[in-house]
Amino acid sequence: MADSLVIVESPAKAKTIGKYLGSKYIVKASMGHIRDLPKSQIGVEVENDFNPKYITIRGKGSVLKELKDASKKVKNVFLAADPDREGEAIAWHLAHYLELNEKDTCRVVFNEITKQAVKDAFKNPRKINMDLVNAQQARRILDRLVGYKISPLLWKKVKKGLSAGRVQSVAVKLIIDRENEIDAFVPEEYWSITAKLNHGGVAFDAKYHSILGEKRELGKEADVQEVLQAMGGSPFTVAEVKEKERLRNPAPPFITSSLQQEAARKIGFRASKTMSVAQQLYEGVELGKEGTVGLITYMRTDSTRISPVAQEEAKEFIIEKYGPDYFPEQPRVYTKKNSNAQDAHEAIRPTSIHRDPETMKPFLSRDQFRLYKLVWERFVSSQMSSAVLDTMTVDLKSGKTVFRATGSKVKFAGFMKVYVEGNDDGTVEEYKFLPQLAAGDVIQSDSIDPKQHFTQPPPRYSEARLVRTLEELGIGRPSTYAPTLETIQKRGYVAIEEKKFMPTELGDLVIQLMEEFFPEILDAEFTANMEGNLDHVEEGTEDWVKVLANFYDSFEKRLEVAEEEMKEIEIQDEVSDEICEKCGRHLVYKMGRFGKFLACSGFPECRNTKPIVKDIGVACPKCGEGHIIERRSKKGRIFYGCDQYPGCDYVSWDKPTGKPCPNCEAMLVEKRNRSGVKLQCVSCDYSEEVQDEDQEEEA
Repeated sequence: MADSLVIVESPAKAKTIGKYLGSKYIVKASMGHIRDLPKSQIGVEVENDFNPKYITIRGKGSVLKELKDASKKVKNVFLAADPDREGEAIAWHLAHYLELNEKDTCRVVFNEITKQAVKDAFKNPRKINMDLVNAQQARRILDRLVGYKISPLLWKKVKKGLSAGRVQSVAVKLIIDRENEIDAFVPEEYWSITAKLNHGGVAFDAKYHSILGEKRELGKEADVQEVLQAMGGSPFTVAEVKEKERLRNPAPPFITSSLQQEAARKIGFRASKTMSVAQQLYEGVELGKEGTVGLITYMRTDSTRISPVAQEEAKEFIIEKYGPDYFPEQPRVYTKKNSNAQDAHEAIRPTSIHRDPETMKPFLSRDQFRLYKLVWERFVSSQMSSAVLDTMTVDLKSGKTVFRATGSKVKFAGFMKVYVEGNDDGTVEEYKFLPQLAAGDVIQSDSIDPKQHFTQPPPRYSEARLVRTLEELGIGRPSTYAPTLETIQKRGYVAIEEKKFMPTELGDLVIQLMEEFFPEILDAEFTANMEGNLDHVEEGTEDWVKVLANFYDSFEKRLEVAEEEMKEIEIQDEVSDEICEKCGRHLVYKMGRFGKFLACSGFPECRNTKPIVKDIGVACPKCGEGHIIERRSKKGRIFYGCDQYPGCDYVSWDKPTGKPCPNCEAMLVEKRNRSGVKLQCVSCDYSEEVQDEDQEEEA
């Protein structure tokens, strides 16, 4: 007969924990939060110390009745929600509903869902931490005040459905500021000169470095001609060779933001998908005879700390599998990347290093396997020895000029044997080998290649870049990044084109109004300081009511000014030349989460919509009569099809180029992957590399 009830958030977590605890425990799920502020009103008594008016979330009645009935049949109730502010708040709300004594030791927390961790946690239950609860309440109320005070104002002055928020508004402003930088960018010309050299049958490149002992930039073609004249057709002679060893250290284990960034770079996951799959790995996966096991530690963390037990396990594993040289003299300790990091949990790591990805693969979905492999490899590599690189720098004289060649090779792989951190542009670091050279060697020159370039504007934000920037600025916390990115797209403030954020006219307008009337909401430093204040509440060093009062005093005054001075703005839809085939009215351009589309101007009487057709200028290879146009799937993914559909059913995920294959004359298509873009034949194995514009702008 069970004598204890354990309440967690999700059925998956309940299933895993139930198997560990045995028959004396009943484990049930609350399905997340059970109480929240009402949607129909602000739900905060500002004049009464910001007292929140919580109500039961609609649809939770049957769940709560089940929990109430179960609690009456047992001696003990344990609240085992996630180990963060949200989890603490869920536990507090449950304690209120179930009429538990808050001072009782009813709260159980664990950073990983493994048998030992769960059993240890139940040996040491604690009281509900009201500092954590108050930090969550303060954030929730703060966001409610901003959202429910500014949003109705925007509805009244601009249009229905708009919203404002502390983190989301700063994110949109970052995207708009970057777009303005791009628009204002003026390209500048510059040149490079590359010498194609050969020594002992080994080809290598040397770049122009200096002329007449002075390092001068090549800003125009006349500068190039000056260098070529100074070379005077002279041979290249090795002037100096510098060789040295360089250590390369591993990246730290994942925190929430770095996991989201690396998952975007290496496996193409959106932030929301990364967190969803990570939640599955954390809550538990069925591993055959071993039962249900949580495979990774808690995934909402900003700490790179690792427990001594996990470090010792990693040490034994690395020495046994790779050898003693692959483990450093002292275990690695990583400091907090951000001074605002809470350091409440460990870094994200596998719950057991012995569950390697290949062993786990039969039990995981494709997405689960790819993310688990990323977490496992990152953690293992973070505990390994530094890589040792042999580097060589060679200066070569030709006339009155100096050219420089650099090369490196891996002397000792160290952590690189397991994993190397990705780059935002998807490229992989290459190690260029140089032949053995000595001062005085005369080098054969195959060609001299001057090339004109133009500076590139800063790149638009990808999800990974935006998350990294928000983290660097101290804006938001691990749990906020994914929902923030989803919100700004759903509101139509930004659109995604080629995996990059672009602001919409609506987003630009809203941010202009916010800048005029609520500049502190868009001030990155103000928002970061507010996050710090919430952290102080969690630490018990700041009163949550005082934090809210300090904010609201000036905010209320700005609201009064905005109410009086903000002008009403009527957003006119841009009318297209196309006619609605259903009612005969003109179609207008609308902005959706995947970009612009066409909709009938007679909405809501006529709800006709259609995508904006983009002709890529390539004849259909199947019917020969139609043209290939760019389309979007229901999930927003771009694909290519014939404009004669349904008469012609040609479709392709890869962009057709219209170029024939030199081997078989079938069409070449663009294949994009993490290492760049290549042209691939649809019939044979012919392919050729091409320069990706995204890589150029990163260079």
